[in-house]
Amino acid sequence: MKIFIDSGDTNEIREAQEMGLIDGVTTNPSLASKSGKVFKDLIMEITQIVDGPISAEVVSTTAAEIIPEGEGLAKWHKNIVVKVPLIPEGLKAVKALTAKGIKTNVTLCFSASQALLAAKAGATYISPFVGRLDDISTEGMQVIRDIRLIYDNYGYETQILTASARSPMHFLEAAKIGSDVITAPFSVLKALMHHPLTDLGLQKFLSDWEKAKK
Repeated sequence: MKIFIDSGDTNEIREAQEMGLIDGVTTNPSLASKSGKVFKDLIMEITQIVDGPISAEVVSTTAAEIIPEGEGLAKWHKNIVVKVPLIPEGLKAVKALTAKGIKTNVTLCFSASQALLAAKAGATYISPFVGRLDDISTEGMQVIRDIRLIYDNYGYETQILTASARSPMHFLEAAKIGSDVITAPFSVLKALMHHPLTDLGLQKFLSDWEKAKK
């Protein structure tokens, strides 16, 4: 399973990259706004840190506007993946962008049926938001299971990108199900590293080493 970081903070992106954790980056208008940087400047800075897929989201809502906006984003760098909302106009744009050889990430997916439509349109990635589904008392990870089954049934090449991951359990379940990618904030990636027995074990090793030196 590939790991993307969901962030617009270049400091934490760089730290995660230095740890060898990440294969790509996802951003959205909210994360970009929090960075305080001009959107293009932010994306170009990220391309200098991570050599992998970097999702940059369109803000247009009609195919006639999304297509040229997506083409413009794709020209910024070879690793740009154009992030498009899962709406009828978005699917039209995905079909057109895919035909032009531009990679797309269809976002704001909340059902397996929507994911099937995105795959039919030619999406490179589909981003189901598991955390937001959990927020409304729906099991987000069940949607990932359903999408995996449907894609495997029919041989769709669209990659499942588990998004809105908020806990190590989301990460673990995504890996068990066979999600192609997961994107998570740096806080979740750091939480994955910690275990009380690791901390206790290291403490004991260091304590024993100090005794051995005497």
